[in-house]
Amino acid sequence: MSVTSEEPRGRQIPDRLTSPLRKALSSWELLLFGVAVAIFIANSFASPWFLDPWNLSDASFNFTEKALIAFAMAMLIIAGDIDLSVASIIALTSTMMGLAMMAGAPMPVLVLVGLVTGLVCGAFNGLLVAGFGLPSIVVTIGTMSLFRGISYIVLGDGAFTGYPASFAYFGQGYVWWVITFELFLFALFAVIFGVLLHKTSFGRAVYAIGNNATAARFSGIRVNRIRFILFLQTGLMSGIAAICLTSRLGSTRPSIATGFELEVVTMVVLGGVSILGGSGSIPGVVIAALVMGLVTFGLGLLNVPGIVMSIIIGALLIGVIALPRLWSMWRR
Repeated sequence: MSVTSEEPRGRQIPDRLTSPLRKALSSWELLLFGVAVAIFIANSFASPWFLDPWNLSDASFNFTEKALIAFAMAMLIIAGDIDLSVASIIALTSTMMGLAMMAGAPMPVLVLVGLVTGLVCGAFNGLLVAGFGLPSIVVTIGTMSLFRGISYIVLGDGAFTGYPASFAYFGQGYVWWVITFELFLFALFAVIFGVLLHKTSFGRAVYAIGNNATAARFSGIRVNRIRFILFLQTGLMSGIAAICLTSRLGSTRPSIATGFELEVVTMVVLGGVSILGGSGSIPGVVIAALVMGLVTFGLGLLNVPGIVMSIIIGALLIGVIALPRLWSMWRR
């Protein structure tokens, strides 16, 4: 009598996840893209001015500066940390550029001051978190008050104005036709961060740290070094966003970029990045940035007050934190 280990065909359990349709339906990015298309269509019917190419170009200002920070923030949150001081870094960076401008510095020096200030702020956060082992949320809540407080000490109720005309290009210039310089930066850094996170060993280490930092450390990953670099990235991208925002507004006030941290975190979480770390993607953040930009621009065309937009953004943040859990329950 021969014995075979082959399981009877009638008792085999098919793998339901192998269906291409099911894989597509389980993709958060695809679902989010569908939402973006639906919002675009709804806005085109809601306002006759929405489809104008120049209006759509202006709509990019609603999300590009925040999205630049969101790319770096996404990697930081995937690694299990967070930086709530990004808006205050923008305020301090803009203040430092204003001081340099008042001292007679030319445009290239202003840009250099912005980049260096962002890096220094990111290094300070990274040193406290990765170097001294302090919780990132506590550290960055503290530096959020510290950095903006310095701006208020320097400026008080005043403002820096009179930036060089050449400096205006970063926030108001166009690369080609309706493609703004900020939109060009958005596309460029989307590619850079997408490759960095999804195609390099550094990106794989970020995922490993977010899933289990202790296991990552025992597998040879230099956890604290990578966490410090991630805070440097976030500081640098906040500096770049400060350059663009200051250039677009043409002035510096200590209240600049107030509330940006909420919208950046909303953008990241809406893009499918787990607030607990360990999962997420840059394409998801890109689509989430477009969704938030379309929502804000569409509401603006309908003359919805700013305070109502803030309420909607807050509700969106709560909703997107709950949706992934509901989505995973539906998949199961």
